[in-house]
Amino acid sequence: MLKSYRDLIAWQKAYDLCLKIYTLTNSFPKEEKYCLTSQMRRAAISIPSNIAEGYGRKTLPDYVRLLYIAFGSYCELETQMSVAADLKYLDEADKKSVGQMMIEVGLVLKSLIRALEKKLKGEGLRV
Repeated sequence: MLKSYRDLIAWQKAYDLCLKIYTLTNSFPKEEKYCLTSQMRRAAISIPSNIAEGYGRKTLPDYVRLLYIAFGSYCELETQMSVAADLKYLDEADKKSVGQMMIEVGLVLKSLIRALEKKLKGEGLRV
């Protein structure tokens, strides 16, 4: 039984990704501080934050809604990672490691959403 949102694999992987994004963006050009760096950090922190907030909500529909917001932030970060890679702000090793982390976060997040939506359908609720 889960005691906290911190026990969720989705939250753990999203949190690790967030820390990695913060570290990586430290090396971005100074002129990106208020643009790409800021955008990537906001998107990255939004993922585990919305997973945690959803977990703390009282209703399953609210939880699923916040997981979809987390997934939207994931998609936003995925796009921003592409921009950063194309601008050569990331070396190949970072691009590969973050890419793998992104894949894992996306998979566990989608899996959690599917499981909760299945539960909602079983209870006759709508998101």
